[in-house]
Amino acid sequence: MFIYTVKYGDSLFRISSKYQVSMESIRNVNGLTDSTIVPGEALIVPASYYIVQPGDSLYAISQISFIPIPSLRSANRLQSDVLTVGMRLVLPSRIKYPSEGLSYLLPATPEQTEETARNFSTYNTYYGIFEYHITEGGNLSTLDNDESAIRASRKYHVAPLATITNLTPAGFSPELTRQVLNSPTLRNELINNIYTLVKDKNFAGVNIDFERVSEDERDLYTGFLKQLSERLKPEDYYISVALPVKRTENEYRGYDYGGIGSVVDFVFIMAYDFHEAHSDPGPVAPIDEIRKTLDYAIQKMSSHKIIVGVPRYGYDWTIANGSVISGKAVSVATATETASKYEVPILYSIQYQQPYFSYWDLDGRRHIVWFEDARARAAKFQLFIDYKLRGVGAWQLGLNFPQSVFLVSHFFTVKKVL
Repeated sequence: MFIYTVKYGDSLFRISSKYQVSMESIRNVNGLTDSTIVPGEALIVPASYYIVQPGDSLYAISQISFIPIPSLRSANRLQSDVLTVGMRLVLPSRIKYPSEGLSYLLPATPEQTEETARNFSTYNTYYGIFEYHITEGGNLSTLDNDESAIRASRKYHVAPLATITNLTPAGFSPELTRQVLNSPTLRNELINNIYTLVKDKNFAGVNIDFERVSEDERDLYTGFLKQLSERLKPEDYYISVALPVKRTENEYRGYDYGGIGSVVDFVFIMAYDFHEAHSDPGPVAPIDEIRKTLDYAIQKMSSHKIIVGVPRYGYDWTIANGSVISGKAVSVATATETASKYEVPILYSIQYQQPYFSYWDLDGRRHIVWFEDARARAAKFQLFIDYKLRGVGAWQLGLNFPQSVFLVSHFFTVKKVL
């Protein structure tokens, strides 16, 4: 496999001919419904060899195939780095890294949920069934169609985790968290209700996603997770927690990475929304900032406790008079289709390892789009392997990113716990 960046004048037929790979295989792995491609678009070419083109070097081929130069030399018995145009280079198989994957699954109709659970089961160890809300009395909300999601998860050998949040109609609530954590009675009531939910619904464990926890509740939150773990672990339930990115101790001071890491089985670091719908335009998941997060996190907990969540989407911001007037989430497929519709090239930031583009809509408004693509996803996967993490996860499975599952299977062997 290698990743090809579409150039001006390219067509699927031309790429297919140049690299001696069928158009159908390129179309299938990239989820293309027709032959339309955009300059700057990243295409996976599912080949076990590479045909050298004018201007190529071993370094450049290594970069797009994610195969180290020494491995390319060895597989092709090269005595030097000199290449000739038309040379056919073997791309040796990667040694796949063992990974535990966690992705969030939002229950829909039983039929839709089963289809999603089946389609992504090969690539996930856990499904976070999203989501149950806590209430002021330490109770939990209900979740429509949760039982069909749990059954489908187990049917396809993915461990279902009950995702518990502090989300309210007004958003994630630090006030609700403060109220529950500061009351021993409510805290115990919540733990009992979580235990009952997990046991009665046949979950494999929990994923706690309390967001915007304040610094004043830092130790209480860690203590709550410890107490919950002590209740669940004797019956072999998993306890995991979703965490915001922290690059220094001064960020998100309500989250004690070290303390939390010591009491849970694993964490899911939400390495996305560095820019989001209500912010200025920018990269959604910049690799340089994710690297800083990992550098901080591995000082506080074992790398084997870390699953990093990556996005299956991007954002499209509408600009007026130099300011953002609105922003909306878009799937990877939608972002690429938008670039095609407005006939604009896709650019790529080397610093952030994410694609972006801008366009003017039919009403004369300027838009800026940042999103994830095959290049960005492959670079992150290699980073996670370099850091020897527990695995990789995603928010969320309903968003269309056709290349992602191919890349998971190319980089990882996904472990199963059921």
